[in-house]
Amino acid sequence: MFKNNVGQIRAGWFIAIAFIAMMIAQGVFMLPGFILFIVNEMANSSESLNSTADLMVSLNSQPWIALLAQGGGTAGGLLITILLWRYMNKMSLRELGFRGSLKDLSYGLFLGAASITSIFFVLLITGNVTLINTFSNPEFSMFTFSFLILFILVGFFEEVFFRGYIMSTMSNTGNKKWLIYIGSALLFSVVHGTNPNVSIFGLLNILLVGILFAYMFDVTNSLWMPIGYHITWNYFQGNVFGFAVSGTTPHGIYNVDVSEGHLLLTGGAFGLEGGLLATLLIVIGFIATYYYARIQKGSTQSQESVAS
Repeated sequence: MFKNNVGQIRAGWFIAIAFIAMMIAQGVFMLPGFILFIVNEMANSSESLNSTADLMVSLNSQPWIALLAQGGGTAGGLLITILLWRYMNKMSLRELGFRGSLKDLSYGLFLGAASITSIFFVLLITGNVTLINTFSNPEFSMFTFSFLILFILVGFFEEVFFRGYIMSTMSNTGNKKWLIYIGSALLFSVVHGTNPNVSIFGLLNILLVGILFAYMFDVTNSLWMPIGYHITWNYFQGNVFGFAVSGTTPHGIYNVDVSEGHLLLTGGAFGLEGGLLATLLIVIGFIATYYYARIQKGSTQSQESVAS
């Protein structure tokens, strides 16, 4: 039950302990931001907040306090994951996935941004979204900067935990590759099931993009590409083009109205991840990653042959 057939502690126990510790750490590190938020609301608000929804709406209207709360929780989850990897799994950061070329990060950043931008223009051209403010009139705000920091933290944390920690722990205990891919992606999708305005199709796309992230991690032997893709996928979706990000409130430089668009394409209140165009671009992401990895491998082999 606790050990596999070669005497190793099963990966599931490591992952369960890490998941519980991560959730606790997130709660603890979110507390300062939430305490500040509550104190601020009590001092300045004449209206009572009667529900969790009211609290979240109010919190999402305060960029720096939202960053302190949500970003604090994300940083706490990242920190505990690294500590557990180092002292419970007894492995190095390099073995967690911080290796390889920063070229992988640059390509991931480009691919995530290009994917969301492509979806946006297809929806705009086909009349499935309406641009509220013009391209010449971007609406920069404090959210533009605070959520950049937040989504960088989210990209690092979620890839370190769901790809770096989970996949490496499963690999080190002899699990089959298909099970490693599906296990990490499935938990990634299930965790997003608590998000606002969640949809079944949205969770299926999150499962699919989780498999894409797993593939990126596997073929590059590094976390840099999935981290980069994750950051710009979220940021361009919510803070450039103004779509909801997995159901959460957007604060875009540009603002869009999706009410007249086809739900199966726009994803509705859940955001682009709930639409078929996201499915298509995720599939294209597999192809783009495959050719990138192939080119990089060919370049490395050429350099090695020249050196020899």
